[in-house]
Amino acid sequence: MISKVLCLVALVVAVTAQHGHNDHHGHGHVAYSSQSIHRHDGPAHEVVHEEHDKHGHVHKVIDYYAYPKYDFEYKVEDKHTGDIKSQHETRDGDVAKGYYSLHEPHGSVREVHYHSDKKTG
Repeated sequence: MISKVLCLVALVVAVTAQHGHNDHHGHGHVAYSSQSIHRHDGPAHEVVHEEHDKHGHVHKVIDYYAYPKYDFEYKVEDKHTGDIKSQHETRDGDVAKGYYSLHEPHGSVREVHYHSDKKTG
């Protein structure tokens, strides 16, 4: 019985020492992520339009529309797993633009910049 207790104590000491080793010597797992969203749109207002059903009947439809305007940003950096990525986008009405990037495991960075407006979709 005493040998079982001593084995259990030795195991707990070993696990605690390993955990403490990671925390005090900078080998612990450090990662962060962040997200930021700022909306600048105004209050929604009613928009009434007509739709035709398959029988040709006209129905009034009420939708609610608010002018879309925002800034969005998202980042993840986990050097232990190699998961490093980011995204940023802004929109003001029909114009949206931004980028996203991804760090590949072999070291290269993939980055995509985009722009969209009423004419280009």
